[in-house]
Amino acid sequence: MKLNELSPAAGSVRDPYRKGRGAGSGNGKTGGRGHKGQKARSGGKIRIGFEGGQMPLTRRIPKRGFNNIFAKSLETINLSALNVFEDGETVTAQTLLDKGILSKCVYGYKVLGNGKVTKKLTVQASAFSASAKEAIEAAGGKAEVK
Repeated sequence: MKLNELSPAAGSVRDPYRKGRGAGSGNGKTGGRGHKGQKARSGGKIRIGFEGGQMPLTRRIPKRGFNNIFAKSLETINLSALNVFEDGETVTAQTLLDKGILSKCVYGYKVLGNGKVTKKLTVQASAFSASAKEAIEAAGGKAEVK
Protein backbone atom coordinates (compact mmCIF):
# COMPACT_ATOMS: atom_id res chain seq x y z
CA MET A 1 0.00 0.00 0.00
CA LYS A 2 1.25 3.47 -0.89
CA LEU A 3 0.31 6.89 0.46
CA ASN A 4 -1.45 7.82 -2.77
CA GLU A 5 -3.61 4.69 -2.49
CA LEU A 6 -5.05 5.58 0.93
CA SER A 7 -8.72 6.52 1.10
CA PRO A 8 -11.22 6.85 3.94
CA ALA A 9 -13.63 4.02 4.78
CA ALA A 10 -16.76 3.88 2.65
CA GLY A 11 -19.54 6.06 4.10
CA SER A 12 -17.32 7.83 6.64
CA VAL A 13 -16.98 11.07 4.63
CA ARG A 14 -20.11 13.06 3.88
CA ASP A 15 -20.56 15.65 1.14
CA PRO A 16 -20.07 19.24 2.33
CA TYR A 17 -23.24 21.05 3.46
CA ARG A 18 -24.25 23.62 0.81
CA LYS A 19 -26.35 26.45 2.21
CA GLY A 20 -28.78 28.48 0.15
CA ARG A 21 -29.12 26.01 -2.73
CA GLY A 22 -32.90 25.77 -3.04
CA ALA A 23 -35.87 24.76 -0.91
CA GLY A 24 -35.25 21.04 -1.46
CA SER A 25 -31.90 21.24 0.32
CA GLY A 26 -33.61 22.02 3.63
CA ASN A 27 -31.51 25.14 3.96
CA GLY A 28 -32.46 27.28 0.97
CA LYS A 29 -33.75 30.85 0.64
CA THR A 30 -32.50 32.45 3.89
CA GLY A 31 -29.77 29.82 4.31
CA GLY A 32 -30.48 29.12 7.99
CA ARG A 33 -30.22 32.80 8.97
CA GLY A 34 -33.90 33.45 9.60
CA HIS A 35 -35.62 36.65 8.42
CA LYS A 36 -34.04 40.10 8.62
CA GLY A 37 -32.00 41.44 11.54
CA GLN A 38 -28.31 42.04 12.01
CA LYS A 39 -27.36 38.35 11.97
CA ALA A 40 -29.18 37.82 8.66
CA ARG A 41 -27.07 40.43 6.83
CA SER A 42 -23.78 39.85 5.11
CA GLY A 43 -20.99 41.09 7.36
CA GLY A 44 -23.46 41.14 10.26
CA LYS A 45 -21.04 40.00 12.92
CA ILE A 46 -21.24 41.27 16.48
CA ARG A 47 -17.95 41.81 18.24
CA ILE A 48 -17.21 40.11 21.55
CA GLY A 49 -18.62 42.06 24.48
CA PHE A 50 -21.13 44.04 22.40
CA GLU A 51 -24.50 44.27 24.15
CA GLY A 52 -26.66 45.91 21.51
CA GLY A 53 -25.67 49.46 22.39
CA GLN A 54 -26.22 48.97 26.13
CA MET A 55 -23.17 49.98 28.15
CA PRO A 56 -21.08 46.76 28.15
CA LEU A 57 -20.35 44.92 31.37
CA THR A 58 -16.62 45.59 31.10
CA ARG A 59 -17.33 49.33 31.11
CA ARG A 60 -20.03 49.20 33.81
CA ILE A 61 -17.78 47.60 36.41
CA PRO A 62 -15.65 50.06 38.41
CA LYS A 63 -11.92 49.88 37.97
CA ARG A 64 -9.32 51.04 40.38
CA GLY A 65 -5.56 51.11 40.53
CA PHE A 66 -3.14 49.58 38.10
CA ASN A 67 -2.95 45.93 37.09
CA ASN A 68 0.33 45.03 35.44
CA ILE A 69 -0.43 42.31 32.90
CA PHE A 70 3.27 41.51 32.55
CA ALA A 71 3.87 40.95 36.28
CA LYS A 72 5.35 37.59 37.18
CA SER A 73 3.94 36.25 40.43
CA LEU A 74 6.09 34.35 42.93
CA GLU A 75 5.31 30.79 44.02
CA THR A 76 5.07 30.37 47.78
CA ILE A 77 6.42 27.58 49.94
CA ASN A 78 6.29 27.14 53.71
CA LEU A 79 9.14 26.43 56.09
CA SER A 80 7.71 22.99 56.86
CA ALA A 81 8.41 21.95 53.23
CA LEU A 82 12.15 22.51 53.75
CA ASN A 83 12.48 19.66 56.25
CA VAL A 84 12.88 17.12 53.41
CA PHE A 85 16.44 18.40 52.84
CA GLU A 86 19.53 17.09 54.62
CA ASP A 87 21.41 19.12 57.22
CA GLY A 88 23.81 21.66 55.64
CA GLU A 89 22.27 21.41 52.17
CA THR A 90 21.71 24.40 49.86
CA VAL A 91 18.09 24.89 48.78
CA THR A 92 17.58 26.39 45.30
CA ALA A 93 14.68 26.48 42.86
CA GLN A 94 16.18 23.51 40.99
CA THR A 95 16.51 21.35 44.12
CA LEU A 96 12.90 22.18 45.04
CA LEU A 97 11.79 21.14 41.55
CA ASP A 98 13.73 17.88 41.84
CA LYS A 99 12.08 17.06 45.20
CA GLY A 100 8.62 17.90 43.79
CA ILE A 101 7.95 20.82 46.15
CA LEU A 102 7.67 23.31 43.29
CA SER A 103 5.40 21.99 40.55
CA LYS A 104 6.85 23.81 37.56
CA CYS A 105 9.72 26.03 36.53
CA VAL A 106 8.75 29.35 38.06
CA TYR A 107 9.91 32.95 37.86
CA GLY A 108 10.80 32.85 41.54
CA TYR A 109 9.55 31.70 44.91
CA LYS A 110 8.97 33.19 48.35
CA VAL A 111 9.49 31.35 51.61
CA LEU A 112 6.74 31.90 54.19
CA GLY A 113 7.04 31.31 57.94
CA ASN A 114 4.39 28.61 58.38
CA GLY A 115 5.81 25.59 60.23
CA LYS A 116 9.26 24.96 61.66
CA VAL A 117 12.60 24.28 60.05
CA THR A 118 14.71 21.85 62.08
CA LYS A 119 17.85 21.68 59.96
CA LYS A 120 20.71 24.04 59.18
CA LEU A 121 20.02 25.03 55.56
CA THR A 122 21.22 27.67 53.11
CA VAL A 123 18.05 28.80 51.35
CA GLN A 124 18.31 30.83 48.13
CA ALA A 125 14.97 32.40 47.22
CA SER A 126 13.54 35.49 45.55
CA ALA A 127 11.97 36.67 48.81
CA PHE A 128 11.44 35.70 52.45
CA SER A 129 8.83 36.73 54.96
CA ALA A 130 10.34 38.24 58.12
CA SER A 131 9.28 35.28 60.27
CA ALA A 132 10.72 32.78 57.77
CA LYS A 133 14.07 34.56 57.68
CA GLU A 134 14.23 34.61 61.50
CA ALA A 135 13.33 30.91 61.75
CA ILE A 136 15.97 29.86 59.19
CA GLU A 137 18.68 31.89 60.94
CA ALA A 138 17.56 30.64 64.37
CA ALA A 139 18.08 27.06 63.13
CA GLY A 140 21.65 28.03 62.15
CA GLY A 141 21.02 28.42 58.43
CA LYS A 142 21.27 31.29 55.97
CA ALA A 143 18.53 33.07 54.01
CA GLU A 144 19.96 34.43 50.77
CA VAL A 145 17.97 36.62 48.39
CA LYS A 146 19.00 35.92 44.82
